[in-house]
Amino acid sequence: SQPQASCPCVMVCVAVSHRDGSWLNVGSSQLGPSPTSLSPPRYLLENHWYQQWKEYVESGDQNSSSFPGRINNAELFEDLESFRLKERLVESEEYVLVPEDVWNKLVSWYGLEHDQPPIERKVVELPSTQKVEVYPVELYLCQHNDMESPVSTQFSRVDTIDTVLREARRQFEVSPEDETRLWVKNSDGSCERLRNIHMTVLDACLSPGQVVIMETRNKDGTWPSSRPHVMRNSVEDEELYSGQPGVCGLTNLGNTCFMNSALQVASVSAMCPPLTEYFLNNHYLGELNFGNPLGMKGEIAEAYADLVKQAWSGHHRAIVPRMFKTKVGHFASQFLGYHQHDAQELLSFLLDGLHEDLNRVKRKDYVELRDAAGRPDEEVAEEAWRNHKRRNDSIIVDIFHGLFKSTLVCPACCKVSVTFDPFCYLSVPLPVSHERTMEVFFVYMDPCRKPQQHRLVVPKAGKVLDLCIALAKHTGVPAEQMMVADVFSHRFYKLYQADEALSCILERDDIFVYEVAGAQAELGGSLVLSVYLRERAPPRDNTSDPGYGVVLFGHPLLVSVPQAQLSWDALYSLLLDRLGGGTEYGGPLSPHQLKALLPPGEEEEEALGEGTVSQAEGEEWGSGGSGGPSTPSSPPAPPPSRLRPTSQPKRKCRRRRPLFVLRPVSANGTSERPVLPGEAQLYIAIDWDSDMKKRYYDEEEAEGYVKHECMGHAQRGQPVKLRECVELFTTVETLEEENPWYCPTCKRHQLATKKLDLWALPEVLIIHLKRFSYTRLAREKLDTLVEFPIRDLDFSDFIIKPWADMAPVPHKYDLIAVSNHYGSLRDGHYTTFARNKDSGQWFYFDDSSVSPVAEHQIESKAAYVLFYHRQDRIRRPTTACTPNPRPPDAGGGPRGDSMEVD
Repeated sequence: SQPQASCPCVMVCVAVSHRDGSWLNVGSSQLGPSPTSLSPPRYLLENHWYQQWKEYVESGDQNSSSFPGRINNAELFEDLESFRLKERLVESEEYVLVPEDVWNKLVSWYGLEHDQPPIERKVVELPSTQKVEVYPVELYLCQHNDMESPVSTQFSRVDTIDTVLREARRQFEVSPEDETRLWVKNSDGSCERLRNIHMTVLDACLSPGQVVIMETRNKDGTWPSSRPHVMRNSVEDEELYSGQPGVCGLTNLGNTCFMNSALQVASVSAMCPPLTEYFLNNHYLGELNFGNPLGMKGEIAEAYADLVKQAWSGHHRAIVPRMFKTKVGHFASQFLGYHQHDAQELLSFLLDGLHEDLNRVKRKDYVELRDAAGRPDEEVAEEAWRNHKRRNDSIIVDIFHGLFKSTLVCPACCKVSVTFDPFCYLSVPLPVSHERTMEVFFVYMDPCRKPQQHRLVVPKAGKVLDLCIALAKHTGVPAEQMMVADVFSHRFYKLYQADEALSCILERDDIFVYEVAGAQAELGGSLVLSVYLRERAPPRDNTSDPGYGVVLFGHPLLVSVPQAQLSWDALYSLLLDRLGGGTEYGGPLSPHQLKALLPPGEEEEEALGEGTVSQAEGEEWGSGGSGGPSTPSSPPAPPPSRLRPTSQPKRKCRRRRPLFVLRPVSANGTSERPVLPGEAQLYIAIDWDSDMKKRYYDEEEAEGYVKHECMGHAQRGQPVKLRECVELFTTVETLEEENPWYCPTCKRHQLATKKLDLWALPEVLIIHLKRFSYTRLAREKLDTLVEFPIRDLDFSDFIIKPWADMAPVPHKYDLIAVSNHYGSLRDGHYTTFARNKDSGQWFYFDDSSVSPVAEHQIESKAAYVLFYHRQDRIRRPTTACTPNPRPPDAGGGPRGDSMEVD
C-alpha cells in the first residue's frame, strides 16, 4: 500500500498503511488533557531507526534499500548488558516516543533486536500537565549506621515520601515494630529531614543520584541524630557560623545550576541593591497581590523573599532552594524535573512572576493601543508608558522596565507605523560568522594509510562540495574523488550528494569522507559499494532465525570496484586487501600472504567455471564461487549484470574455508536482501564468524586513526565589543516570512522593515547576550568573547529621546553581576559573578561554593547575562572593601554527615 501524507502534529507524524492493511500514526509525544490518570505507557524508539523507517514507508516500495530491519535501540543504552539508558538523551534528536499500540504494531511488523528489552515509560500527572517520565528518579537508599553501602532504587516523581520510606524498610528488612524516618543528603554534605511523608518525590525536590538516609529509633526511644558526636546538628553548626551577609551559596539540587545563577544575579546573594532591600525591609508584604489571575497567588514572591532573607542573614554558607524549586515547577511546568534549562529563561519567568505577585494594580482595565498617526514621539511615548503603568505597577517595573521605539515600514505602500513598547531586558545578537568549523574523518583508498581526522573551515551556507574542496587542500585528493557519509552505529545513516546543503550536517554527526575512484557515481567503468562489517554469533536455543546474532562492528567502507573485476572472486580479494590493515599483516596482502590467511579445507569437487557465481537461490557466498553447501537463510545471487562469474574450466581442487562470507544487505545492514537490477547503491556485508574474527581481525588496529596537523590549530574568533552587539540590535532588519506584519493600508501581510531604538532605560539594565542559536536543522552556541566594561558603560549615543532641558538624564552604568554559561548547549554549567552591595567586593558563585574574585577575571567567553546599575542610583559602599576576605568553606555547608533535627 502507498503511504499517506504526514498528519499535522507538533512533532513529525507519519500515517502508514502497512502490507497487512493496518494503519498507524507515529511520532507525536505531546500529551493533551486526558480523562483518566491511567494513561497508557509510551515507548522509546531510536530516532535514526525511526527516520529510516519513515523514509522506507514514504517510498512506497517494500523492496527499498532503506528497509529499516529490526527495531534497534542499541544507541540509547550505555551498554548491552545492563541496558541502562544513557543520560541526557534529547527527544526528537535521539529518540521519539510512541504509544503502546504503535510500539506493538512496529514490533509485530519488524521485530526487535535480540535481547534488547522494550524501553517502556509511564505517563505521569504533574501540576497542570502530563509528561512521559523518561528518566525515573534514581535514589540511593542507605541506613544511618551504614552509609557506605547504598542501594540504588528508582521512583516515579509522583511517588510519595511514604513510598520511599516503605521501600527503604523493605530493602533493609526493618522490623514492623521499629520506628523510622528519612533524611535527604544534599550535594554540599548537609542533610534535611523529610518530614511530610505525603509529599511527592517531585515536591520534595529529590533529584536523581541523591542519597536518602533511613534513621531507625533506638530502643531507648532516642534518635541517633540527637546524640552528641554521633551526627552533628547542622542547625547548630550554622548558628555558630557568622559570615558576610550576601556571601552565600545555593545548593545544586540536580542540574539546577541554571536556577542558582538566575537567583544569585537577581539579588538573592549579592546583586541588585534596590530589589534586595525591598525584600529585606519587608516592603513586599504590603504589596502582595493574591487575587491577580496572571500571578501566582503571592507564592513565588514569598518563596523568593525567604531565600533573600536567608542569604543576607550572615548565618549560612549555603542554603537549599528546595521550596523555591517546588514552587517554580508548580507554576511553570517547563521547569519540572531536573533537566538542564536556560538561566535567562528562568530569570525572565522569575521577574515576570515577581511582577505579577507584587503588582499594585488590583484591577486591570482595558487599554486601547493607538498608532502614532503622525503625532510627536514624545506624546506617543508618554501615552504608551502611562498605559503600561495603568496595568503594570510593581517594584519590578520601577527597577527593570524601559521603553523601546519600534518603527515598521511597509515595502509596498511605504506606510510607517510607530509604537512604543516596554521591555525588561535587552536581548542583543552577537555578530555571527558566515563560516563554521567541521571535524571529519578522511579514509584513503590505500589500506596502508590510516584514516585521518581533519578540522575544516567551510561556509555555513555552503554545499557538501565545499567541504570536499576544503578537504582536498589538506589531502591532495581531488574533491570529485570523494564521497561524504554520515556514519551512525556502524552503518551509513546517509550518503550525501555534492549539491546538498552543509546545514543538513549537524555538529554531533560523525562524518566520514571516502576516497573513491573517479566521480561519485557509476562512471569511468567503476562502481562504489557500501560495505558493512558484521559478526555472526552461533544461534542460541536451536533458533532458525537467519538474523539472530548478527552484530555490526567497526567503520563501514565505500569501495570502488572496477566493472571488469565485478565478480565474487575479485570482490573477495579486493575487500581482503582493503581489510589488510586490520589483519596481522597490517597492509595489502601478497598472494602468498593471502594464501597463508586462508584456512585449509577439505578437498571437494568445486565448479569454478562459467556460471559459478550466479548460484542457485539459497547458496552461501564466499571467495570461490559456489562456496559449498548453502544455508537456508542465504539470499539469492545478484544478477549477472552486476556481479559476473569467473571463467575457468572445471577442475578438482582443494577448497579453502574463506575468512568471511559476502552477502547483499539492505541499507541498515542487518536485513539480507537480493540485489535488484538498476539499483543506484549496493550494500554488501562482510560476515565474520566469531572465531575467525578473533583469530585474524584486529579491530583496534582497524579502527585506529591519526590526527592531521590542522587538528592542532584551534579556530580563534575575534573578540567583539558590547557596543557592536547593541548596534546590531538597533539595525534595520526585514521581517521573516514566518512573522509578517499586517499593513492597515494595503490590507495584507507584508515583509516590512523593522527598526528598534532605545527611548528610555531603566535603573537596572539587563543585557542578554544571544549566544544560543536555534534553527530547524542545527543548534549551536557562540563562544565569541564579548568585551564589556566594568564601569562607565555609556548608552547616551543609543538613546533617541530628545532632552527637555539642559540637564540630560545620565545614561552611564556600572556592572554589578554576570551570569556565565560554560561548556556546550548540552553539557553546560552556569555560575555567577556578583558584586556585594555593602562591601563592593566581587565574588564568584558556583552553586554552594563562593569565593572572592578580582575584577580582571570577570570578562570571559562564558558571559551570558549582564547586569548594569545606573551610576546616579548606585549607593557607594560605606565600609572599606576587604581586598582578600576569607572565602567560605568550599563545601558550602556543614562538615561531615550532619543532620538537621526538629
